[in-house]
Amino acid sequence: MEPFCPLLLAGFSLRLAKALTVNDSTPADSNWTSTTSEPQAPGARPLLAWLLLPLLLLLLLLPAVYFLRFRKHRKASVSAGDRKMPNGILEEQEQQRVMLLSRSPSGPKKYFPIPVGRLEEEIRARSADDGKMFREEFHSLPSGHTQGTFEQANKEENRDKNRYPNILPNDHSRVILSQVDGTPCSDYINASYIDGYKEKNKFIAAQGPKQETVNDFWRMIWEQKSATIVMLTNLKERKEEKCFQYWPDQGCWTYGHIRVCVEDCVVLVDYTVRKFCIQSQLPDGCRAPRLLCQLHFTSWPDFGVPFTPIGMLKFLKKVKTLNPAHAGPIVVHCSAGVGRTGTFIVIDAMMDMMYAEQKVDVFEFVARIRNQRPQMVQTDVQYTFIYQALLEYYLYGDTELDVASLEKHLQTLQGTATHFDKIGLEEEFRKLTNVRIMKENMRTGNLPANMKKARVIQIIPYDFNRVILSMKRGQEHTDYINASFIDGYRQKDYFIATQGPLAHTVEDFWRMVWEWRCHTIVMLTEVQEREQDKCYQYWPAEGSVTTVT
Repeated sequence: MEPFCPLLLAGFSLRLAKALTVNDSTPADSNWTSTTSEPQAPGARPLLAWLLLPLLLLLLLLPAVYFLRFRKHRKASVSAGDRKMPNGILEEQEQQRVMLLSRSPSGPKKYFPIPVGRLEEEIRARSADDGKMFREEFHSLPSGHTQGTFEQANKEENRDKNRYPNILPNDHSRVILSQVDGTPCSDYINASYIDGYKEKNKFIAAQGPKQETVNDFWRMIWEQKSATIVMLTNLKERKEEKCFQYWPDQGCWTYGHIRVCVEDCVVLVDYTVRKFCIQSQLPDGCRAPRLLCQLHFTSWPDFGVPFTPIGMLKFLKKVKTLNPAHAGPIVVHCSAGVGRTGTFIVIDAMMDMMYAEQKVDVFEFVARIRNQRPQMVQTDVQYTFIYQALLEYYLYGDTELDVASLEKHLQTLQGTATHFDKIGLEEEFRKLTNVRIMKENMRTGNLPANMKKARVIQIIPYDFNRVILSMKRGQEHTDYINASFIDGYRQKDYFIATQGPLAHTVEDFWRMVWEWRCHTIVMLTEVQEREQDKCYQYWPAEGSVTTVT
């Protein structure tokens, strides 16, 4: 009935207004009878009507406004509550039309390079006040739209080749394909050359191929002699297509005149490495087959950035390792080819600058590559993530070892230069103790009702990867247990790490085991150690016991 309330009120007010304005000499035309015996002066009723009409209109509008606001609020509440907690930091996701960046209202500012020794201090200062200085720095960047023209991208024949109508390559830096005989504008693809730290056209930033541009995409790979594709989006995210699958799952497939055959596929927790053999089917020109690697980063959440940059740094190292020294540009794409794509390219370039000059200049580099492709690095959250990745790399370096060098590395860590030096293993472990615990991301575990469920008050799960139980009807906080999903090497959320159950959390423990279909429990403590309770005995000594759910 809610939608009809304003209509009913409108009918009533119009009828009342008519009754009040009718002339006294025609009482038979009115369906209303007077409830007062006091005489009224001539013209009193019209005056009263004019006074009451605005009030009645106001009464009419208020329920309608309230109803519309209620509907909007209810819709927003449902959509926010239904979302699964993302594995990362939230940001606005690119929609079918990517939002363009606004210029800073105070005008452009200049930001200077940061010596690596001051990187942690500078990031801490920029992160204060909910990242206010990061946002100011990001919005001071030029968008890049004023540095070139987009005539080719805006041609009628090319418009359907663009995934987003407002994310287009500049004419001066676009990748130009060979002209196909008799086909106008067949040299166009939504892709741009992007420089590395000190390497001209090290990358090609491209949109995720559409179904109708897949052949052009593979033609670009072949003509540019690229040996590596970096993919930073999933094919679908939140039920929206972000990229068409441009490779075969197995066997061979021909795209235009390029034959693509699957050679190998290795799936790891944060990324997948696919290897292809590609070959041109044209009778003229070079037809020798080439090996191509596609590295697909799968741990970028549906909206936002990864919670930690560790996976991205390992991924970037793999890209550097697999890309041949004399190959063509590395092709990097997400969906629009500006947000995640720009973030990846900037991290790569700044790591090279960090090594060569012992400083980083994120602001200047982002401004420079936006002259080659507008809107590179799409949000202030991505911009902040770049700094976090650089700090992570500076503080901890490359910690991944191949098995062949493990023994030598261990001997180095166990050795000491002098009697007063710390053993290398101790120093390496000390770095782990310096990792900042982000208490602001533990809101659920820090609720008073949930703190009572903690065995050790300082050990609380993060919100982004906590194990969520089914909520008991009418009982708040019954979806919480002090447990976290932990990745394995090849599989996401392979483990659940949890505290030894307390007497009043045993029921939740078994609910978790049942609901998440766990088949194995690994217990690494005694029930009591040194006369202290470490774990409540959550299994029966004999027979069976049933917990109340």
